[in-house]
Amino acid sequence: MRHVVSVLVEDHPRVLTRITSLFARRGFNIESLAVGKTHVPGLSRISIVVLGDDRTIEQVEKQLNKLIEVIKVTDHVEPHVERELALVKVRTEGVEERLQIKEIVEAFRARPVDVGRTSSIYEVTGDPGKIEGFIAGLEPYGVLEVMRTGAVAMSRGEAVLKPRVKKEAV
Repeated sequence: MRHVVSVLVEDHPRVLTRITSLFARRGFNIESLAVGKTHVPGLSRISIVVLGDDRTIEQVEKQLNKLIEVIKVTDHVEPHVERELALVKVRTEGVEERLQIKEIVEAFRARPVDVGRTSSIYEVTGDPGKIEGFIAGLEPYGVLEVMRTGAVAMSRGEAVLKPRVKKEAV
């Protein structure tokens, strides 16, 4: 089962290494990883997409919570918003192909970020299904390159990742 896990952490060197090592020790392949600062100085949020059953993910959450730098862990099983960004480079040769590609770009609300004589790059943002659909729609024209940011997620409603009192080092 696919899980999107958000980890609120103190923004220190080597925190990301400690967290990804924990997943590696458990034998998990991280499907995607996104890290960024939060609105609170000194805190960052890590979004990790991983495959595993509920029981195993629960054990990983417990291990993450043992790390001193980890403030809060959320496995987004509740209603949440999930997005990622992708840049897709596609072959664009010929006027007719360009018009067909333009229709796909508009249907997915993507936008051109670089237009050349033989290739173009498009930016698309959305849930993973939308990104997959956009790439699949462009496949017949020759997708040359894809770069995806990885998923980021946030709980719907007023639920927030509130910082708790920092743990003391032992």
